[in-house]
Amino acid sequence: MSVTINAHQLKLLIDQTADHMGHEGIEQLHGIRLDVDSQYLYAVASDRYTLAAARYRLADGDQNQEPWARTIPGDFVPSLRQWVDSLKGAAYITISTAKDRLVFDGPLADLTVATNTALEFPDWRGLLRTIAAQTVEGEPFPALNTDYLPRWAAIQQSLRVRVTADRKAVLFFGENFIGAQMPTHGGGIGPAKEQTFEAAHDLWLWTLAAGATDVDMASLPQPESSHFEAPRDIRETAATLLRGVLNSTSNAYQCDFDGDPEAWYAHIRSGVSDWMAYRFLDALHQVDPRAAQQVVNDTAEQLDSGELGEWAWDMAEESGFNPKKWDEEHEARVAKQMVEEPRKWAVRLARGLNDAKNAGINFRVDDNQFVAYDAEAGEWKAVKPQPAETATA
Repeated sequence: MSVTINAHQLKLLIDQTADHMGHEGIEQLHGIRLDVDSQYLYAVASDRYTLAAARYRLADGDQNQEPWARTIPGDFVPSLRQWVDSLKGAAYITISTAKDRLVFDGPLADLTVATNTALEFPDWRGLLRTIAAQTVEGEPFPALNTDYLPRWAAIQQSLRVRVTADRKAVLFFGENFIGAQMPTHGGGIGPAKEQTFEAAHDLWLWTLAAGATDVDMASLPQPESSHFEAPRDIRETAATLLRGVLNSTSNAYQCDFDGDPEAWYAHIRSGVSDWMAYRFLDALHQVDPRAAQQVVNDTAEQLDSGELGEWAWDMAEESGFNPKKWDEEHEARVAKQMVEEPRKWAVRLARGLNDAKNAGINFRVDDNQFVAYDAEAGEWKAVKPQPAETATA
């Protein structure tokens, strides 16, 4: 029995559940439970107060196998995490069972973990199923122990929360993640079992009464976006890319292809690049939010450095490509264009002169080698470069 997962995904499963492990006094809960069914590999941990379960969808070849589960002892979790962290994110790890052992087989080395199969882990599926089936009772106003709230930060994504009663577990849902937290018996403003929303509100009524009734947190000041700094927030980056696609598409429709094909192609290339970048970022964020955030941070630093050419050249060489050949081919195309086609600025100048003529504006243009009036066509046109001997004859 075995499953295969890349190092990025395994680190994600460990990190999202490690903070929820029980202490060594409860041996059954002191560790991370790896649980496999016909569709997913799960990492599960609980200390009785919180419960976290993260999942990874199995590759087609690993699906439809017999279910199995083993608990990684809590004392070994840091060593396993360090071993996984030493691997490249794309490196594949095969996890298999061997009697009372879990074997992690990496590309260069393997790691074996002793497990106690006699320890019975709680029915975590049943626990979460029961919590999910809870019905809402009255106006829930539970008290949550803030000592446990930082544990959810390791999920590194937005979580949806369902609250059904004061004394029943709060349920959390995320991307390939589900968890729960038990309410506490006491709160900072009195015993939770006797505290209601109305009672808590009354304690603050004098203070709150001095405020307006139509103020929303969405109205709070926001930092002004800089036109000179690349965004470091994933959501802002995604919005920038999607806005770029829409703007480029609109500009392409408004552009005169016959009059300025280069501008039309530039808008199309810009929109395509933004769309590809958004799709890649979205896919990476779904697979590994931490890796996506790191890519956004690294990209922002590279953009702010203004050394994109150097970055691209170095990365092309590291990837086994030949940027020198690319550069030579580009220079050859530019040189050929300079000989055979009018200058781009001359094309735009001719278009501007035609627009001015059509608008009824009178002007005079001295004879030159870049634009000329075509009397037969009734318009200004850019002139192709003349050979040196012709131009000086």
